[in-house]
Amino acid sequence: MTPNPQSTVTRKDMRGADQQQSHIFSYVSPEDRVRKDHPLRAIRAMVDEVLEQLSQRFDAMYSKVGRPSIPPEQLLRAQLLQMLYSIRSERLLMEEMDYNLLFRWFVGLNTDDEVWDATVFTKNRDRLLEADVAKEFLAQVVEQARAKALTSDEHFTVDGTLLEAWAGAKSFQPKDKKQPPSDDPGNPTVNFRGERRSNQTHASKTDPEARLARKSAGKESKLSYCGNLLVENRNGLIVDAEVFQANGTAERDAALIMLEKLAGRQPVTVGGDKGFDTRDFVKECRNLRVIPHVAQNHERRGGSALDGRTTRHPGYSVSQRKRKRIEECFGWLKTIALMRKVRHRGVCKVHWIFTFAWRGLQSGAHAQPGGCSSDGVSRGRRGPGRVWSETPGHSKHRKSNCSLSRKMKNKEKNTLRINFSVAR
Repeated sequence: MTPNPQSTVTRKDMRGADQQQSHIFSYVSPEDRVRKDHPLRAIRAMVDEVLEQLSQRFDAMYSKVGRPSIPPEQLLRAQLLQMLYSIRSERLLMEEMDYNLLFRWFVGLNTDDEVWDATVFTKNRDRLLEADVAKEFLAQVVEQARAKALTSDEHFTVDGTLLEAWAGAKSFQPKDKKQPPSDDPGNPTVNFRGERRSNQTHASKTDPEARLARKSAGKESKLSYCGNLLVENRNGLIVDAEVFQANGTAERDAALIMLEKLAGRQPVTVGGDKGFDTRDFVKECRNLRVIPHVAQNHERRGGSALDGRTTRHPGYSVSQRKRKRIEECFGWLKTIALMRKVRHRGVCKVHWIFTFAWRGLQSGAHAQPGGCSSDGVSRGRRGPGRVWSETPGHSKHRKSNCSLSRKMKNKEKNTLRINFSVAR
């Protein structure tokens, strides 16, 4: 066989030779390939610290006998990479990990280690979903931010956004009407012009838990979920997250649940947009010892629920100015973490992946505490405020007469039951 003449040419000038034959052996480790100031190094150190604290929880999840599974630490690091690098599917993530040394180093795989099958990866990820590891991981990440004095414990912002479900408009069909056989099972022809469709009479065959919702008047309706965040106002770090069905009141319901979980009994403030300016929400916030700094909606019937007793204070205008930071979080989640259209079905799975996605944002946000936020406020500077430790005699959660409970019906569906009892 005639060798490639280009690979045998010896050049005498300064131009390098186009060597086609690859080296068989390499003596450079992935650790040496990653530069010392790479952002993933700080994120990897922080994530490893959290995973070490969850080691005992992982031991309880796996059997003592049988074939070894994917290490949960490597699985969570790989899932984090998928969010940070906007990788659209698990199959593409496995392909990237096969030849990307940076990904192998972050996950903890050697150069010669075999990459997992995409189906095996998703099956093992569902095991972590059932064990509710996401919330524990979340709690450890938030605790790290508190230990570094990056979070405020007095001033917060809450908001929600629509997450488009992984279901099309053609799947939204009447509940009690049997559809005729389709002319094309893969892409049926559907004509719903003039048909009145609502969540009471219709449901998606692809994702029954998704609800038809629209962002505002004049916008198109889409099958969606409602993703909600609670953000502290000092550096814009996320404190809590919830995903509900988009039923019209999900933002206010989720806000009350997240506010109820705040530690301590001293009053705190919460900022929000005009959608939170309702008398019921303001009343329940005050029952929780939370001062509502929401935007006034004078066009609502009966006027705004807030008056000068709240809006005259300088802190009200500060909360309104700071609440734009939560939009930055939503922008990152939808653009970088690809949460604009979720690829999972059901409230449980969407909540799990939404929570894990903002953890990726949180990891990059305070991996380097010396940075600055969008409006120039220095990160890592601790201001006045109470300590986030539970004192004797104080309960872990904020006490009130607002009874909020979530009941798991099965592994695939959540039913939220909220009973409001107003003090007389």
